[in-house]
Amino acid sequence: MNIAVYCSANKNIDPDFFTMTEELGRWIGNNGHTLVFGGCDMGLMACVAEAVHNAGGKTIGVVPSIIEKGGRMSPFVDIHIPCNNLDERKALMVENSDINIALPGGVGTLDEIFTVCAAASIGYHSKRVIIYNMKGFWDSLLTMLDDLESKGVIREGFRQQFTVANSLKEIKEIIQKS
Repeated sequence: MNIAVYCSANKNIDPDFFTMTEELGRWIGNNGHTLVFGGCDMGLMACVAEAVHNAGGKTIGVVPSIIEKGGRMSPFVDIHIPCNNLDERKALMVENSDINIALPGGVGTLDEIFTVCAAASIGYHSKRVIIYNMKGFWDSLLTMLDDLESKGVIREGFRQQFTVANSLKEIKEIIQKS
């Protein structure tokens, strides 16, 4: 299975996020899955790619040219898919994935997961999105989405576009049901 992971490229975040990300990466690699990621060598993105690599797994890096020009491409990219910009990266990551997981992240991660969910909501694909709610990281986002739904600006059932997991064990269970 090709598993796209969307996450922060920052390093000054909760150290537990790195521990949990490394655990996910080891699981991906140890179970013969392939990581699809943004190809960057920073933050959680670097952590998950290195963990997959060290566990003997394969990685697909979808790398925007600006990241390559800046010398920030991960050394753990096994299959390199170059792209021109973030819109192309999102499209290529979805195209090359079977399932999508969002780890803690910022504006880029939000953009990525909402793009995947929005495309699924209107029928472009039926790929599952898992929000990995490490230490309650996504609680405020989930509350906001519920509020938007209650105000009628998000279609009822939008939360069916994604599943929330609070642990790697829950991620495994969700993937086994897929």
